[in-house]
Amino acid sequence: MSREAITDHVAQGADHGEPTRRLVRRPLSWRAEVRRQLGRRRTLWAFGLLLALPVILVAAFSLGDESSGGGRYVDLAQAGSANFAVFTMFAASDFLLVILAALFAGDAVPAEASWSSLRYLLVAPVARMRLLASKLVVAIGSTVTAGVLLAGWALLVGGLAYGWSSYTSPGGLSLDWADFGPRFALAVVMILVTLLQVTGIALLIGTVNDAPLGAVGGAVLVTIVANILDTIDALGDLRHALPMHYSRSWIQALSADITWTDMQRGALWSLFYFVLTAALAFWWFRRKDVLS
Repeated sequence: MSREAITDHVAQGADHGEPTRRLVRRPLSWRAEVRRQLGRRRTLWAFGLLLALPVILVAAFSLGDESSGGGRYVDLAQAGSANFAVFTMFAASDFLLVILAALFAGDAVPAEASWSSLRYLLVAPVARMRLLASKLVVAIGSTVTAGVLLAGWALLVGGLAYGWSSYTSPGGLSLDWADFGPRFALAVVMILVTLLQVTGIALLIGTVNDAPLGAVGGAVLVTIVANILDTIDALGDLRHALPMHYSRSWIQALSADITWTDMQRGALWSLFYFVLTAALAFWWFRRKDVLS
Protein backbone atom coordinates (compact mmCIF):
# COMPACT_ATOMS: atom_id res chain seq x y z
CA MET A 1 0.00 0.00 0.00
CA SER A 2 1.53 3.30 -1.06
CA ARG A 3 1.77 6.41 1.09
CA GLU A 4 -0.83 8.15 -1.07
CA ALA A 5 -3.28 5.27 -0.71
CA ILE A 6 -2.92 5.31 3.05
CA THR A 7 -3.35 9.08 3.15
CA ASP A 8 -6.49 8.84 1.01
CA HIS A 9 -7.87 6.12 3.26
CA VAL A 10 -7.36 8.26 6.37
CA ALA A 11 -8.78 11.31 4.60
CA GLN A 12 -11.91 9.43 3.56
CA GLY A 13 -12.50 8.45 7.15
CA ALA A 14 -12.13 12.06 8.23
CA ASP A 15 -14.52 13.28 5.50
CA HIS A 16 -17.24 10.94 6.74
CA GLY A 17 -16.71 11.99 10.31
CA GLU A 18 -15.25 8.63 11.34
CA PRO A 19 -12.87 8.75 14.30
CA THR A 20 -9.33 7.84 13.39
CA ARG A 21 -9.19 5.29 16.21
CA ARG A 22 -11.68 3.09 14.31
CA LEU A 23 -8.92 2.27 11.87
CA VAL A 24 -7.07 0.45 14.62
CA ARG A 25 -9.89 -2.06 14.89
CA ARG A 26 -9.88 -2.58 11.14
CA PRO A 27 -6.22 -2.93 10.11
CA LEU A 28 -4.90 -4.15 6.79
CA SER A 29 -7.11 -7.11 5.90
CA TRP A 30 -5.83 -10.52 4.89
CA ARG A 31 -7.78 -10.19 1.66
CA ALA A 32 -5.79 -7.09 0.80
CA GLU A 33 -2.56 -8.92 1.61
CA VAL A 34 -3.59 -11.80 -0.67
CA ARG A 35 -4.21 -9.36 -3.51
CA ARG A 36 -0.83 -7.77 -2.90
CA GLN A 37 0.86 -11.18 -2.90
CA LEU A 38 -0.82 -12.34 -6.10
CA GLY A 39 -0.17 -9.05 -7.84
CA ARG A 40 3.57 -9.07 -7.24
CA ARG A 41 5.81 -9.94 -10.16
CA ARG A 42 7.99 -12.32 -8.17
CA THR A 43 4.90 -14.35 -7.19
CA LEU A 44 3.84 -14.67 -10.81
CA TRP A 45 7.35 -15.69 -11.84
CA ALA A 46 7.53 -18.21 -8.99
CA PHE A 47 4.29 -19.92 -9.96
CA GLY A 48 5.23 -19.74 -13.62
CA LEU A 49 8.48 -21.58 -12.89
CA LEU A 50 6.57 -24.09 -10.81
CA LEU A 51 4.18 -24.87 -13.66
CA ALA A 52 7.05 -25.05 -16.12
CA LEU A 53 9.00 -27.65 -14.12
CA PRO A 54 6.99 -30.77 -15.12
CA VAL A 55 6.98 -29.65 -18.75
CA ILE A 56 10.75 -29.12 -18.62
CA LEU A 57 11.20 -32.59 -17.12
CA VAL A 58 9.14 -34.19 -19.89
CA ALA A 59 11.19 -32.33 -22.48
CA ALA A 60 14.42 -33.45 -20.80
CA PHE A 61 13.31 -37.09 -20.77
CA SER A 62 12.38 -36.87 -24.45
CA LEU A 63 15.97 -35.99 -25.31
CA GLY A 64 17.35 -39.21 -23.84
CA ASP A 65 16.67 -42.92 -23.95
CA GLU A 66 13.55 -44.13 -22.18
CA SER A 67 14.37 -46.06 -19.04
CA SER A 68 12.30 -49.15 -18.34
CA GLY A 69 13.28 -49.62 -14.73
CA GLY A 70 15.94 -49.25 -12.10
CA GLY A 71 16.59 -48.48 -8.48
CA ARG A 72 15.95 -44.74 -8.55
CA TYR A 73 12.87 -42.55 -8.89
CA VAL A 74 14.26 -40.99 -12.05
CA ASP A 75 14.53 -44.43 -13.65
CA LEU A 76 10.79 -44.97 -13.25
CA ALA A 77 9.62 -41.42 -13.90
CA GLN A 78 8.37 -42.31 -17.38
CA ALA A 79 6.38 -45.34 -16.22
CA GLY A 80 3.19 -43.32 -15.82
CA SER A 81 1.51 -40.36 -14.21
CA ALA A 82 1.95 -41.59 -10.64
CA ASN A 83 5.67 -42.24 -10.97
CA PHE A 84 6.24 -38.97 -12.78
CA ALA A 85 4.45 -37.01 -10.05
CA VAL A 86 6.47 -38.72 -7.31
CA PHE A 87 9.73 -37.99 -9.12
CA THR A 88 8.72 -34.35 -9.63
CA MET A 89 8.02 -33.90 -5.92
CA PHE A 90 11.26 -35.73 -5.10
CA ALA A 91 13.20 -33.36 -7.34
CA ALA A 92 11.47 -30.18 -6.14
CA SER A 93 11.02 -30.75 -2.40
CA ASP A 94 14.65 -30.29 -1.39
CA PHE A 95 15.38 -27.10 -3.30
CA LEU A 96 12.70 -25.45 -5.45
CA LEU A 97 9.92 -25.62 -2.87
CA VAL A 98 12.37 -24.57 -0.16
CA ILE A 99 13.27 -21.47 -2.17
CA LEU A 100 9.60 -20.65 -2.76
CA ALA A 101 8.74 -21.03 0.94
CA ALA A 102 11.67 -18.78 1.84
CA LEU A 103 10.66 -16.28 -0.84
CA PHE A 104 7.02 -16.00 0.23
CA ALA A 105 7.86 -15.57 3.93
CA GLY A 106 11.25 -13.90 3.86
CA ASP A 107 10.36 -11.23 1.33
CA ALA A 108 7.10 -10.17 3.01
CA VAL A 109 8.38 -7.59 5.52
CA PRO A 110 11.64 -6.51 3.82
CA ALA A 111 9.74 -5.75 0.62
CA GLU A 112 7.63 -3.19 2.47
CA ALA A 113 10.79 -1.70 3.96
CA SER A 114 12.51 -1.52 0.57
CA TRP A 115 9.50 0.34 -0.81
CA SER A 116 9.62 2.71 2.20
CA SER A 117 5.98 1.84 2.87
CA LEU A 118 6.34 -0.19 6.07
CA ARG A 119 6.33 2.79 8.42
CA TYR A 120 3.33 4.29 6.65
CA LEU A 121 1.45 1.00 7.02
CA LEU A 122 2.09 1.12 10.75
CA VAL A 123 1.17 4.81 11.00
CA ALA A 124 -2.17 4.21 9.17
CA PRO A 125 -2.50 2.80 11.90
CA VAL A 126 -2.10 -0.94 11.33
CA ALA A 127 -1.38 -3.08 14.37
CA ARG A 128 2.08 -4.62 14.07
CA MET A 129 1.02 -8.06 15.21
CA ARG A 130 -1.93 -8.12 12.80
CA LEU A 131 0.29 -6.95 9.96
CA LEU A 132 2.89 -9.65 10.57
CA ALA A 133 0.21 -12.30 11.15
CA SER A 134 -1.46 -11.50 7.83
CA LYS A 135 1.86 -11.76 6.00
CA LEU A 136 2.64 -15.07 7.72
CA VAL A 137 -0.77 -16.56 6.92
CA VAL A 138 -0.53 -15.47 3.28
CA ALA A 139 3.03 -16.83 3.03
CA ILE A 140 1.91 -20.22 4.37
CA GLY A 141 -1.10 -20.19 2.06
CA SER A 142 1.11 -19.39 -0.92
CA THR A 143 3.49 -22.22 -0.04
CA VAL A 144 0.63 -24.70 0.39
CA THR A 145 -0.86 -23.59 -2.92
CA ALA A 146 2.50 -24.04 -4.62
CA GLY A 147 2.97 -27.57 -3.28
CA VAL A 148 -0.55 -28.75 -4.08
CA LEU A 149 -0.46 -27.09 -7.49
CA LEU A 150 2.84 -28.75 -8.38
CA ALA A 151 1.58 -32.19 -7.30
CA GLY A 152 -1.67 -31.91 -9.25
CA TRP A 153 -0.03 -30.41 -12.31
CA ALA A 154 2.65 -33.11 -12.32
CA LEU A 155 -0.02 -35.81 -12.23
CA LEU A 156 -1.79 -34.23 -15.20
CA VAL A 157 1.36 -33.62 -17.26
CA GLY A 158 2.66 -37.11 -16.46
CA GLY A 159 -0.63 -38.68 -17.48
CA LEU A 160 -0.73 -36.84 -20.79
CA ALA A 161 2.92 -37.67 -21.52
CA TYR A 162 3.25 -41.23 -20.19
CA GLY A 163 -0.23 -42.56 -19.54
CA TRP A 164 -2.11 -43.34 -16.35
CA SER A 165 -0.40 -46.51 -15.15
CA SER A 166 -0.41 -47.28 -11.45
CA TYR A 167 2.54 -46.51 -9.20
CA THR A 168 5.60 -48.75 -9.07
CA SER A 169 8.28 -48.01 -6.48
CA PRO A 170 12.02 -48.50 -7.07
CA GLY A 171 11.77 -51.48 -4.73
CA GLY A 172 9.13 -53.16 -6.88
CA LEU A 173 6.04 -52.26 -4.84
CA SER A 174 2.94 -51.66 -6.96
CA LEU A 175 0.07 -49.46 -5.78
CA ASP A 176 -3.15 -49.01 -7.71
CA TRP A 177 -4.74 -45.58 -7.82
CA ALA A 178 -7.08 -46.34 -4.92
CA ASP A 179 -4.06 -46.95 -2.67
CA PHE A 180 -1.70 -44.48 -4.29
CA GLY A 181 -4.03 -41.45 -4.11
CA PRO A 182 -4.31 -41.20 -0.29
CA ARG A 183 -0.64 -42.09 0.17
CA PHE A 184 0.48 -39.46 -2.32
CA ALA A 185 -1.75 -36.89 -0.61
CA LEU A 186 -0.12 -37.80 2.72
CA ALA A 187 3.31 -37.39 1.13
CA VAL A 188 2.42 -33.91 -0.14
CA VAL A 189 1.11 -32.94 3.30
CA MET A 190 4.36 -34.09 4.89
CA ILE A 191 6.37 -32.02 2.42
CA LEU A 192 4.29 -28.95 3.26
CA VAL A 193 4.65 -29.54 7.00
CA THR A 194 8.41 -29.81 6.55
CA LEU A 195 8.44 -26.47 4.74
CA LEU A 196 6.88 -24.75 7.77
CA GLN A 197 10.30 -24.55 9.42
CA VAL A 198 11.68 -22.80 6.34
CA THR A 199 8.77 -20.34 6.50
CA GLY A 200 9.46 -19.56 10.15
CA ILE A 201 13.20 -19.10 9.63
CA ALA A 202 12.63 -16.84 6.63
CA LEU A 203 10.06 -14.75 8.51
CA LEU A 204 12.44 -14.28 11.44
CA ILE A 205 15.33 -13.20 9.23
CA GLY A 206 12.96 -10.90 7.31
CA THR A 207 11.99 -9.04 10.48
CA VAL A 208 15.63 -8.58 11.45
CA ASN A 209 16.99 -7.76 8.00
CA ASP A 210 15.39 -5.14 5.73
CA ALA A 211 16.98 -6.60 2.59
CA PRO A 212 14.61 -9.03 0.78
CA LEU A 213 17.48 -10.93 -0.83
CA GLY A 214 19.20 -11.28 2.53
CA ALA A 215 16.09 -12.74 4.17
CA VAL A 216 15.40 -15.24 1.39
CA GLY A 217 19.05 -16.15 0.92
CA GLY A 218 19.57 -16.44 4.67
CA ALA A 219 16.78 -18.97 5.07
CA VAL A 220 18.04 -21.02 2.14
CA LEU A 221 21.58 -20.84 3.54
CA VAL A 222 20.38 -22.20 6.88
CA THR A 223 18.84 -25.23 5.16
CA ILE A 224 22.00 -25.79 3.10
CA VAL A 225 24.25 -25.65 6.18
CA ALA A 226 21.87 -27.97 8.04
CA ASN A 227 22.01 -30.47 5.17
CA ILE A 228 25.82 -30.33 5.17
CA LEU A 229 25.97 -30.92 8.91
CA ASP A 230 23.51 -33.78 8.49
CA THR A 231 26.12 -35.67 6.48
CA ILE A 232 28.64 -35.64 9.35
CA ASP A 233 28.32 -38.99 11.09
CA ALA A 234 30.37 -37.77 14.06
CA LEU A 235 27.38 -35.70 15.20
CA GLY A 236 25.48 -38.89 15.90
CA ASP A 237 21.92 -38.43 17.13
CA LEU A 238 22.38 -34.67 17.23
CA ARG A 239 21.69 -34.71 13.50
CA HIS A 240 18.08 -35.65 14.22
CA ALA A 241 17.52 -32.18 15.70
CA LEU A 242 18.84 -30.35 12.66
CA PRO A 243 16.36 -28.47 10.46
CA MET A 244 15.32 -30.50 7.41
CA HIS A 245 16.82 -33.75 8.78
CA TYR A 246 13.51 -35.49 8.11
CA SER A 247 12.84 -33.65 4.86
CA ARG A 248 12.52 -36.93 2.95
CA SER A 249 10.44 -38.77 5.50
CA TRP A 250 7.44 -38.31 3.17
CA ILE A 251 8.83 -41.16 1.04
CA GLN A 252 7.76 -43.52 3.81
CA ALA A 253 4.15 -42.82 2.86
CA LEU A 254 4.76 -44.70 -0.40
CA SER A 255 6.49 -47.73 1.11
CA ALA A 256 4.97 -51.19 1.50
CA ASP A 257 4.34 -50.65 5.21
CA ILE A 258 4.05 -47.00 6.16
CA THR A 259 6.68 -46.15 8.76
CA TRP A 260 5.11 -43.44 10.89
CA THR A 261 8.02 -42.85 13.26
CA ASP A 262 10.15 -40.70 10.97
CA MET A 263 7.15 -38.78 9.67
CA GLN A 264 5.94 -38.05 13.19
CA ARG A 265 9.39 -36.93 14.30
CA GLY A 266 9.80 -34.82 11.19
CA ALA A 267 6.44 -33.14 11.74
CA LEU A 268 7.18 -32.43 15.41
CA TRP A 269 10.64 -30.98 14.73
CA SER A 270 9.28 -28.86 11.90
CA LEU A 271 6.47 -27.51 14.08
CA PHE A 272 8.96 -26.86 16.88
CA TYR A 273 11.23 -24.79 14.66
CA PHE A 274 8.26 -23.00 13.13
CA VAL A 275 6.72 -22.03 16.48
CA LEU A 276 10.11 -20.99 17.87
CA THR A 277 11.17 -18.84 14.93
CA ALA A 278 7.70 -17.35 14.40
CA ALA A 279 7.48 -16.41 18.08
CA LEU A 280 10.90 -14.76 17.90
CA ALA A 281 9.85 -12.92 14.74
CA PHE A 282 6.74 -11.52 16.42
CA TRP A 283 8.71 -10.61 19.54
CA TRP A 284 11.37 -8.80 17.54
CA PHE A 285 8.97 -7.06 15.15
CA ARG A 286 6.90 -5.72 18.03
CA ARG A 287 9.96 -3.98 19.48
CA LYS A 288 11.69 -3.07 16.25
CA ASP A 289 12.32 0.55 15.30
CA VAL A 290 10.80 0.91 11.83
CA LEU A 291 12.71 3.55 9.91
CA SER A 292 11.84 2.62 6.32
